[in-house]
Amino acid sequence: MKKVIIGTRGSKLALWQAEFIKSEIGKLNKEIDVELKLVKTKGDKILDQALSKIGDKGLFTKELENELLAGNIDLAVHSLKDLQTEIAPGLKIAAVTKRHNVEDVLIARDNGAGISDIPRGATIATGSLRRRAQLLHIRPDIHTVDLRGNVPTRINKFKESDWYGIILARAGVERLNLEKHISSIIPLQQFLPAVGQGALGIEISDNNENANMIAGLLNSSDTWDCISAERAFLTELGGGCQTPIAAYAYLNNDMIVLDGLVASLDGRIYMKDRISGSRNNSVDIGKKLAQTLLKAGAEDIMAEIRG
Repeated sequence: MKKVIIGTRGSKLALWQAEFIKSEIGKLNKEIDVELKLVKTKGDKILDQALSKIGDKGLFTKELENELLAGNIDLAVHSLKDLQTEIAPGLKIAAVTKRHNVEDVLIARDNGAGISDIPRGATIATGSLRRRAQLLHIRPDIHTVDLRGNVPTRINKFKESDWYGIILARAGVERLNLEKHISSIIPLQQFLPAVGQGALGIEISDNNENANMIAGLLNSSDTWDCISAERAFLTELGGGCQTPIAAYAYLNNDMIVLDGLVASLDGRIYMKDRISGSRNNSVDIGKKLAQTLLKAGAEDIMAEIRG
């Protein structure tokens, strides 16, 4: 019997994701013995600071990648939106799973409340500069505060606070069966998601042939092509979690349609555009949209944020 070790963070959502991949592997081949190994990352240890102030997306992945390189685990399962665009030498993304719902959701005091229903001057909590910028673009009167922690922790913090609401990713809330807390799903016309939101990325070592074979069976080619366009967009912009960047790609027959966004931190400057092209050119599509926005002024926005 072949044995496969999956590395995962210890949060409830990360464990759900790892158990999901374990279950999928079991469906493909019951002869494979799958074991989970918990790995604590820097992002799990530092919970009292905003993500944008303590580093970039490697916060939730570096320790898992070190375990891959050391041969202590075979697969690392990530929320793809947490996985940096530049993969460490010796590693690769071997698969992405079929994408879950990509929208963000509002969890608020009033059931059914949407962005337009938030009382003037109310406080909304979010740990994402992307969400904050898009919210302030629509509702500049709203006060925002930072929010960290896993999904159940964020919901509990909300319940104990005087905030009007919080914004989370729909996928994480629904995967943990916490959708009863959702007041409304924020339309994509209002909020574009983070690059890769809703998809799981499976990372492996370059030289692990067994892991590569297993991961290949789990891959969704449709999601892969869409994610490739989004990640190329982010890479070309040179952005990370310190900059409000959003993108969403979807398939229309054999064409990829990609929406991309770059905004200032306060949402006052807001640059959004769309491009489409053959799914066979997904990376080029992402790069082209990024270049369009850079030429239109996104480079100045990002330089100011970094400065």
